[in-house]
Amino acid sequence: MRAAPQVAGCEDAPAKINLALHVRGRMADGYHVLETLFAFTRFGDRLTATPSDYWALEVNGPTSADAGPPEDNLVLRAAHAFARATGSAARYVLTLEKHIPVAAGLGGGSADAAACLRLLNRLAGQPLEEAGLLALARPLGADVPACVLSRTIWGRGRGDELTAGPVLTGTHVLLVNPRVAVPTGPVFRGWGGVDRGPLHADWRAGRNDLEAPAIALQPVIADVLAWLRALPGVRFVRMSGSGATCLALFDAAPEVKAPAGWWCQPSVLI
Repeated sequence: MRAAPQVAGCEDAPAKINLALHVRGRMADGYHVLETLFAFTRFGDRLTATPSDYWALEVNGPTSADAGPPEDNLVLRAAHAFARATGSAARYVLTLEKHIPVAAGLGGGSADAAACLRLLNRLAGQPLEEAGLLALARPLGADVPACVLSRTIWGRGRGDELTAGPVLTGTHVLLVNPRVAVPTGPVFRGWGGVDRGPLHADWRAGRNDLEAPAIALQPVIADVLAWLRALPGVRFVRMSGSGATCLALFDAAPEVKAPAGWWCQPSVLI
């Protein structure tokens, strides 16, 4: 019997959250001018690479059914971009274990693409430094550069102008999604076009300007936010990204049970 190919390496894809998200305007190319504070959780997806003669992507895991066709996945786009940029002839079957809900404001696709870039770079002997990886990440999506770094970081412009953020490692977080998908495009189109002011260092005093249009599309998001605010020991509550996932921060691990039908995931910030 022929032995199964040996796994070359694995890489975690931490879920992205936005602790604040200010929409300041709109660029000529259609992108919005953003100010945000990204953070990342220990919870996320996982990517595995097995040597092969060709590129392929297999997707499994609890949320794989919503991930769409593998050939349209950002992971393969990231793999091809890395191969072109470095001239690497190595090819892999990439196996993506999906846990992050799709269209949930947690940057799942961006996190997966970023994990692919980090993994392939490591397997190739680190031919690209951080700046090189970020250059590959930018054309893949506005959140992909922040996901490459996967640490608390300020994002401006499209969200890909990055500067170091506060250290929040170890903070307990609870992620809750009412199991509704909220596509990013319609939420941004629902933004009223009013600049409500900059995001300052005190991110807790900030806001998420996409919360109102997301609630207009899925009113249950307001119920999730209200439920989180009523939890004992909660320190901070906000919707993440374009929704529908909402987050709450705690000093200690919360012991809660979400209402029936809601997705609920405790974790910590990394």
